[in-house]
Amino acid sequence: MIGRTRRTILKTAAATVVAPLALPAVGRAQAAWPAKPIRCIVPLPPGGGTDTIGRRAMQRLSEALGVPVIVEIRPGAGGTIGSDVVAKAEPDGYTIGIATASSHSAAPVFRKDLPYDPIRSFTAITMLGTTPYILIGGPAAGATDLASFIAAAKAKAGKMNCASVGVSTLGYLLTKQFELLAGIEMVDVPYKGSALAYPELMNGTVAVMLDNPSGSAGLVREGRLTGFAVTRPSPVLPKVPTFDSLGVKGFDAVFWYGVVGPAGLPGEIAARIHKALAPAFSTDDGLASLRAMDVEPVMSTPAAFAAAMAKQTEELRALAGRLGIKPTE
Repeated sequence: MIGRTRRTILKTAAATVVAPLALPAVGRAQAAWPAKPIRCIVPLPPGGGTDTIGRRAMQRLSEALGVPVIVEIRPGAGGTIGSDVVAKAEPDGYTIGIATASSHSAAPVFRKDLPYDPIRSFTAITMLGTTPYILIGGPAAGATDLASFIAAAKAKAGKMNCASVGVSTLGYLLTKQFELLAGIEMVDVPYKGSALAYPELMNGTVAVMLDNPSGSAGLVREGRLTGFAVTRPSPVLPKVPTFDSLGVKGFDAVFWYGVVGPAGLPGEIAARIHKALAPAFSTDDGLASLRAMDVEPVMSTPAAFAAAMAKQTEELRALAGRLGIKPTE
């Protein structure tokens, strides 16, 4: 320190002392997480597959972390209202959300005014799993197999009612793809959630719906609804054929569920949530709990989940372009 002034020596010493004190404080804050209950936003109504998957995942997360995880239902606009709550939350690890293919990959296809960016506004944590789509129908479908339904829909061109959970959802987009492939045209009847559509399928108010088996498989097994076809083989509905096997080629999309946090969530916290959930669903019991709802576990890393979301978003934009669907205000 020869040649330095006394002031320089004191400034250097102060910096040396402050830095070691500040850094452990940050480390202690992160190490203390979670120190209070965590809130998980489910962006779709109660009773459907998203709600059920979310509650099962959060129960296991609570058990693994040792703190309560409070599930908060915030439905509306195809999942975008609840997702916006997550996007605008503090990135402190105490607000996370269930993301879906509709609320993230499909939403920007339909809405110019989407209040968040499905990739940049969030921190990807993990994809929980994927599930196929199933075309279900009731008495108004006038058929018990896919070929007969398509024939009935052609005979009632533009008059067959088809339920959806909103025009900003992946189910709606894929329904339009199915109509194009099958050469039919149906009338969209939107509902605020799948569970609200099931009674009206059974009483004949609407004819069919492209749904996820996680919500409707039990109704199909009981014979209360007809399962016409699935986009991939379904373990919980093994007798329902695939669209491909029935001649509707290329109709094989799946729906995914995942967990996200707001942008800026520390990587250490995202990794801890992923590591807490992954073992919970890799056991025989955990795998069975998801597969019982026809959800194939994925449990991807945060990086892999972010890449998958970005890729599907671009694929759906391309599909919407082929269908002539443009985002609206």
